[in-house]
Amino acid sequence: MLLLGEAKELHQQGLQDLHREVADRLTEPPTADLLAAAQTAGMPCDAAQDRAEVILLLALAERERTPAAMAFIEMAEAAARRGVCLIPEE
Repeated sequence: MLLLGEAKELHQQGLQDLHREVADRLTEPPTADLLAAAQTAGMPCDAAQDRAEVILLLALAERERTPAAMAFIEMAEAAARRGVCLIPEE
């Protein structure tokens, strides 16, 4: 559980860092182009979403392809098969 908790924190920090990088990198393209890029990346989105939401989707798509994210997802899935959940019960 400690390892999973630590991995979750690192995963979230990595996503936040990447989100900032993607937002900085995508200041120029029109929102319509970003929507098309998100759809091409396989992220569900529609024209009702604002620019910030679309940029977050693009960051998520990029993050999911990193070795660290893939390892975290594998760890979380393996834990779930053993009945361990990363979301604490209330």
